[in-house]
Amino acid sequence: MNDFAADPVRTGPGAVREVEVAVVGAGQAGLSGAYHLRRAGLEPGRDFVVLDHSPRPGGAWQFRWPTLTYGKVHGMHALPGMELEGADPERPSAEVIGDYFAAYEEAFGLGVLRPVDVSAVREGDGGRLRVESSAGVFSARALINATGTWDRPFWPRYPGQELFRGRQLHTAGYPGPAAFAGARVIVVGGGTSGVQHLLEIAEVAAETTWVTRRPPVFREGPFGEAEGRAAVALVDRRVRQGLPPQSVVSVTGLPLNDAVRRGRDAGVLDRRPMFERLTENGAVWADGTRVDADVILWATGFRAAVDHLAPLRLREPGGGIRVEGTRAVRDERVHLVGYGPSASTIGANRAGAAAVRDIRRLLTRAQHPVPA
Repeated sequence: MNDFAADPVRTGPGAVREVEVAVVGAGQAGLSGAYHLRRAGLEPGRDFVVLDHSPRPGGAWQFRWPTLTYGKVHGMHALPGMELEGADPERPSAEVIGDYFAAYEEAFGLGVLRPVDVSAVREGDGGRLRVESSAGVFSARALINATGTWDRPFWPRYPGQELFRGRQLHTAGYPGPAAFAGARVIVVGGGTSGVQHLLEIAEVAAETTWVTRRPPVFREGPFGEAEGRAAVALVDRRVRQGLPPQSVVSVTGLPLNDAVRRGRDAGVLDRRPMFERLTENGAVWADGTRVDADVILWATGFRAAVDHLAPLRLREPGGGIRVEGTRAVRDERVHLVGYGPSASTIGANRAGAAAVRDIRRLLTRAQHPVPA
């Protein structure tokens, strides 16, 4: 059993526990970081702690809609050291990946503490970081921040939004297509989730309208290693400049698979530009075109969930956190994994290993050698 979990006194609101490394988040990136910390010889619960606010294993996957089956998941890479094998492609991805993450945590004894909310990370005593959480305060020499984006859905603002009498919801709360049966639905967003939602909803809705800020770019053919490196380089360039990371689709395009081709042929993916404003009954475009709607589904993406790092003043004037590799340029003790160029399952795996390599050097300099 994890030391912290075994002793509630040590995790009470007034407790301060010293660890070498605190890992915040137990999705793909956080578990990768924890795995590599353990490989480096650090002990879970004694030398490092993993804090996860979700109610159960699975990271953001546990909140995905039931119709997103494992067979529809694009580009899911196994965690380091343990393959995901024999999964039923018809089973919901939330269940498949949730079970896989749970087995992974148990197999490597990572002792994840949950549900734990981290409210702030600030300067502590003796050059340490003070990690304030609902499980108490942890004093750490280094931080692996792996909080992802799911907790920060982006809701754009448009005139008349407060007047609309119908229902408005975001991808983060998408319940599956059955909830839209017989409805007139406007789907806003040109990413993969927006396309998936639209294709599902169109089968049961009375009418669908697809709206995006920019014309969608569909990618034909395989997306190989060279294309992946080029996409990562574009995102990396932004975060090195201190700009907020862009979405993956903005640099890779939308995969043109059979379902998308059918949707285009059927007219479901007939995209309109962004409307000018919303009314009580729907949307109005600049040319006077009107579309009545019962539901607006905002498939408008997410932003990095890093507000708890605000006391460290890591943001650049451009609004993002500038990183070199995974290390925050303004504070070498802080590593962001699953952020910017590592915001993919394979990228998160690599970022976890890179972060631990840097942290080992940091700990060695602090005269706390880590076993090889």
